[in-house]
Amino acid sequence: MKYLGLLLSMLSFAVFAQETTTNAEESNYAFEKIVHLGATPVLSQGNSGTCWSFSGMSFFESELLRMGKDETILSEMYIVRKAYEKKAEMYVRLDGKTNFGQGGEFHDIPAVIKEFGVVTQEAYDGLNYGSGKHNHSEMYKVLKGAMDGVIQQMNSRGFNGLTSAWKQAISGILDAYLGQDITSFEYNGTEYTPKSFADYLGLDMDNYVSITSFTHQEMNEPFQLAIPDNWSRQDAYNVALDEMFDATVTALENGYTVGWTADVSEDGFSHRKGLAINPSDTDLLEATKDNAFMNPTDEVSVTAELRQEGYENKTTQDDHLMHIVGLYKDQNGTKYFLVKNSWGSTNHPEGFLYVSESYFKMKTIYVYMHKDSLSKGMTKQLGL
Repeated sequence: MKYLGLLLSMLSFAVFAQETTTNAEESNYAFEKIVHLGATPVLSQGNSGTCWSFSGMSFFESELLRMGKDETILSEMYIVRKAYEKKAEMYVRLDGKTNFGQGGEFHDIPAVIKEFGVVTQEAYDGLNYGSGKHNHSEMYKVLKGAMDGVIQQMNSRGFNGLTSAWKQAISGILDAYLGQDITSFEYNGTEYTPKSFADYLGLDMDNYVSITSFTHQEMNEPFQLAIPDNWSRQDAYNVALDEMFDATVTALENGYTVGWTADVSEDGFSHRKGLAINPSDTDLLEATKDNAFMNPTDEVSVTAELRQEGYENKTTQDDHLMHIVGLYKDQNGTKYFLVKNSWGSTNHPEGFLYVSESYFKMKTIYVYMHKDSLSKGMTKQLGL
């Protein structure tokens, strides 16, 4: 697997090493690089709702590269395991009246690392159920059934308090599917605990911030993101729409990658074709040789009101988390973010896609970035 990852990394570099590239071999798009930052090899989340961990760990792996550290592949499934433990506690505390699902958000990762630490993927791959690919369908059903059983017990007649065993039961399920909880491991000849390895990496988990843009909340203030997978009830700072876009561009220009949470259920989002676009004429998304996936076309001029409408009518939802690693422009001067996905590398360009400015403005839920990546003006504006 180590050599496969290296090969994929080399292939990805070969695709983007050119100053100009396309999104697909038969496409008429021509992308010119503005910024392209370092990232670890593309991986696949398989049949699991863990995009938040894959994209988040990719983001922090790029942070390590930015800091001059060696390429390190961190364990997505260690974070998933520990997040499930925290979700289970929240589910019980709120009497089952909150989301207990596979999903999560970028800010869940710092919370886990601060409390439990972090390990390498080699030390904990989370594949303890006879498969070489991630598949959490059965595991999630077993976990959810167990948690609902705990809630039913709480609501039963004559309830006299929970025993101390239910947490051990949940831990046992996680052991069975993901592997026993890890207390120590070796990395480059040195033994670490998850906490000591987090210290060794040197990432300050208080240095990151979420930025969003919605009109139903006060500007330049934090508010709790009302999305189902925000089970830990964390905040994002609310800024104007153009400011959210500009902050993402500024971060990339300053050498920082960005986490991206977005709706990907639109016809204009195609991982296979390596594009996410928002054409003014939606007929151009039909399968013809002249469609918008083949040729750049006019896109919707997104306003704050139009974006808000999508959030209010639920056509814009918290579908998927990915990792923005670059900024490009097409032959017409339209800006696109280069996004690393977690759906494998069988598309062109090998696990990445180009996301247009219009699609980004319309379908972004929030972006996640290092505080130092923000402009001095926005840092002052938000009081950071």
